[in-house]
Amino acid sequence: MLEAAPGIEFEVRTGLKGDALRQALAEFDGAICRSGVKITAEALEGNRRLKAVVRAGVGTDNIDKEAATKQGIVVMNTPSGNTLSTAEHTIALMLALSRNIAPAHQSLREGKWDRNKYMGTQVAGKTLGIVGLGRIGVAVAKRARALEMNVLGYDPFMSKERAKELGIEPVDTVEAMLPKVDYLTVHTPLTDETRGLVGMAQLEKLKPGVRLINAARGGIYEEAALAEGLKSGKIAGVALDVYATEPCTDSPLFGLSGVVCTPHLGASTEEAQTQVAVEAVELVVAYLTTGAIRHAVNVASLDPQTLESLRGYLDVAHRLGILLAGMETGALKSCRILYKGEIAEKETKILTAVFAAGLLQGALDQEVNLVNAEVVLKQRGIKLTEESRSEMGSFRSSMTAEVVYDHAQHKAAATIFGQHMPRLVSLDDRRLEAYLDGRILVFRHHDVPGIIGAVGTIFGKHGINIAQMAVGRDAPGGEAVGVLNLDTEPSPEALADVRKLPAITSAIVVRLPPAGQLPSWLQG
Repeated sequence: MLEAAPGIEFEVRTGLKGDALRQALAEFDGAICRSGVKITAEALEGNRRLKAVVRAGVGTDNIDKEAATKQGIVVMNTPSGNTLSTAEHTIALMLALSRNIAPAHQSLREGKWDRNKYMGTQVAGKTLGIVGLGRIGVAVAKRARALEMNVLGYDPFMSKERAKELGIEPVDTVEAMLPKVDYLTVHTPLTDETRGLVGMAQLEKLKPGVRLINAARGGIYEEAALAEGLKSGKIAGVALDVYATEPCTDSPLFGLSGVVCTPHLGASTEEAQTQVAVEAVELVVAYLTTGAIRHAVNVASLDPQTLESLRGYLDVAHRLGILLAGMETGALKSCRILYKGEIAEKETKILTAVFAAGLLQGALDQEVNLVNAEVVLKQRGIKLTEESRSEMGSFRSSMTAEVVYDHAQHKAAATIFGQHMPRLVSLDDRRLEAYLDGRILVFRHHDVPGIIGAVGTIFGKHGINIAQMAVGRDAPGGEAVGVLNLDTEPSPEALADVRKLPAITSAIVVRLPPAGQLPSWLQG
């Protein structure tokens, strides 16, 4: 393909690192790599020629995206090339567990004929739970339905209507899914929310005889908890293709009966490796010949002047998205954004895309930025609309975002104080003034005397310092909302104590970036 591409000259250089890698990258306009090379900040230092790096594969952890962005280098990946291979491997692991393939094969190799010892179970008629309904999760669901399985799915970023169209019964939480499924598979990124998704605390909630599969990211299941579940008999089988630390040659699961483990083979098929290579060539040729950018993970098509004029509200939009994503765990249905005042005359479509990227941050099995965020929302059946009004209201410019979930909705408004200081000025139609950075505790309560002091006392007892505090209410003695900026992460015990207060109706923690920190794809 490269030989046939007009105007493209290329060389193949492998095994590069250190000075040799840095010098090679400085000689070319584009580069295609797999996972074996580490393109670090040092490798890009002083580079004035390289315009694009394409990773033949999904993960871009081997590329320093922040350094690439600062150098003006577009980083792209090939997110669809290994979808089918990973989905097939998930199904293969599930079937291997169900029919005891690995131990039966080993028994034969040892000269035994133990048919009765390896009695299996059929998957037809069983219920499969899928956490994460991205490309791979949906591909697994399609194959499971072909095997006549019932499929439950959890993904807060897919509407229930879209899930049902795909033949998936949506559930509101992972916890609600655990007692219902005979098989559980995960297809999400590893984040603070998904790390240890099944641990010791979840063992008692699992359906007896459940089988768990992970071909996504190591660490989503706690291996020690799975080992305990196997030993107690609560878990019938575990199949892993990924591990918290790789290469992995030692695990509490290795050697236990009912376990099938493979060394990260999800994308290891000839077809997947060919497909990601083909896609990588198409991406780099299109960019170098036409300027087209697809599957960018670090940069958007913003000129420096536009970026600078919108910088403050780009920060506001991104933080509002993260805030509203953290307010509920249910399935998203729609988002509506209103721009008022001077900002309504600017490039609000860019701000809407950045809000969507914040809303999706860390929730999917792909990197999301303003290039692909709106497309991802649309693919998941989530409606996104925007409206602009030139009247200023209480501020020269403001941005209000409303997010509708299946059983709730939330609205937040923000503006900028000074030049670059995002401030939350309304939450669920209650006026307040709060900092949009760091760890935030949002608590709803009845407007009664002493509630603020009670919350402060609890955090004082647990050694948690309150940096800022804001409270808004609809009327004296009515319903109110409080926002606390905390210096440290509150412990589960501290949160539990806050929630026990009679006047408190809910309390959640939302994690926002530190003040002044933009995502790498917005830094210019």
